[in-house]
Amino acid sequence: MVKHIVFWKLEEHAQGRSAADNAVLVKERLESLRGEIPGLLHLEVGIDISRTDASADIALYSEFEDMAALDVYQVHPAHQAVVGFVGEVRTSRLVVDYEV
Repeated sequence: MVKHIVFWKLEEHAQGRSAADNAVLVKERLESLRGEIPGLLHLEVGIDISRTDASADIALYSEFEDMAALDVYQVHPAHQAVVGFVGEVRTSRLVVDYEV
């Protein structure tokens, strides 16, 4: 199994919306991927509530059958649509992928 964890920091204002509004949209779009991509076993998205200087705005935790399934996810059209939107509203991204 491969775990894929991503953290994003969002622009304060992007596409005419606040970071808080865009966080909700990112969460909804990511959650819409459940059941859409083969090999994606689990996906959860959290919006930060601590709001500290060290905080990211959004966290994605997901599990995949194996590295091949994560590779399929990365290029899947449904995921790419979310990637395009997130790219327009984020300032930074951190990712960790590891096998268990």
